[in-house]
Amino acid sequence: MANKIDENNSAQVANRLTQWKRLWTIVPIVTSTADHPAMTNALVQPYLMFGGRCEEAVAFYQQAVSAQLIMSMRFSESPQPVPPGVLAPGFENKVMHCSFLVGQTTIMASDGCNSESSFQGFSLALSLESIEDAHRAFDALSAGGKVTMPLSATFWSPCYGMLVDQFGVSWMVIVMAPPV
Repeated sequence: MANKIDENNSAQVANRLTQWKRLWTIVPIVTSTADHPAMTNALVQPYLMFGGRCEEAVAFYQQAVSAQLIMSMRFSESPQPVPPGVLAPGFENKVMHCSFLVGQTTIMASDGCNSESSFQGFSLALSLESIEDAHRAFDALSAGGKVTMPLSATFWSPCYGMLVDQFGVSWMVIVMAPPV
C-alpha cells in the first residue's frame, strides 16, 4: 500500500512539474481570432510611468540589462502643446514618451505628468538562457532595490528569483527549463 501511495504521489508531482514547465516555456499559442479579427496582430507592451525619474530609470536599465533606447521625446518637444494644468510645475522638460528594448521586448515609459508613481500588481519577467546571466541581471537590477526571493533552483526552473528595483518595478528573473 505504501508503494501505491508513493507511486501516486510521484505521478502527481511529475504532472504538476510538467504543468509548471509548460507555463514557463515560451511557445507560440495558436488560437482562433475569427470572433475578434482585429486582435490577430495585437501586441501588449508594458508602459511604465516613473514619476519624474524616467531618464534615470532608462540609464539604469541600460547598465543593468543592456537596454537599448529606441526613442525619447520631452513634453517641451511635443508637436502639440500639453493642455494647461496637465503637467506639474517643472515637468516641461521631463520625458513625455520613450521606448527601449530589453532583449526582444519593447518597453514604453514616461515621467508622467507629476511625481506620483506606483508599480503594483504586476512584475516584469526576464527570461534568460544561463544561470550566470540570471545572476548578473539579478544582481544589477537589485542594486539599490529589494530582493523579495533570492535566486535559487525551483521545481520549474534551475534558477529563479524576484526583486523590486530602486524605482519600485517588480522583476522575476528566470532561467528557462528545457522543454519537457
